[in-house]
Amino acid sequence: MATLTVWRFDTADGAQNALTTLERLQKEELIQVVDAAVVSWPEGRKKPRTKQLHSLAGAGALGGSFWGLLFGLIFFVPLLGMAVGAAMGALTASMADVGIDDDFIRKVRDKVTPGTSALFAMTSNAVTDRVLEHFQGTHAELISTNLSAEQEAKLRAAFEESEQEA
Repeated sequence: MATLTVWRFDTADGAQNALTTLERLQKEELIQVVDAAVVSWPEGRKKPRTKQLHSLAGAGALGGSFWGLLFGLIFFVPLLGMAVGAAMGALTASMADVGIDDDFIRKVRDKVTPGTSALFAMTSNAVTDRVLEHFQGTHAELISTNLSAEQEAKLRAAFEESEQEA
C-alpha cells in the first residue's frame, strides 16, 4: 500500500532538500517513491511555486493532473471565489479515498504560508527506521498522512525525538 504524506518545512527550500534526500534513499532501496511534489513559498510572493518530481517513469506515478488539482484546491480556489469552489466540491469527493478531504486541504492551507515549503510524497516499502535517521534535524512537521493512527503516532514520535536531540 502506498502512503501519502505531507511534510512542512520552516524554510522555502526545506522541502526541495528533503526531496533530494528521498531520491537518494530510493537509490539505496530504503524507500520507493511512487510520486512526489514540492511546494515552495518564498517570502514576499503572492502564491507558492509547485514542482512535480518528473524523473519517474513508473506506472504508479500520480501525474500532473492530480497534483494540479490538489494544489489548485489548496492554494488557488480560495482566491477564485465561491462559485468555482462549489464546482470543485464534486472533484474533492473522489480524492477522499487517499485521505484528501476538506480537513486535509484546510490543514495544508493553514500551515504552508509565505516563507515555508512542503513535500507531498506518495511512497511505499519504506525501511522506516533507516529513512527517519536521514531526516533527523530537518525540523519537518507532519501535516497529514494516510497511515493508520498507530503508524502515524510512531512517525510523529520519531520526529519529535529527533528534534529534541538536535
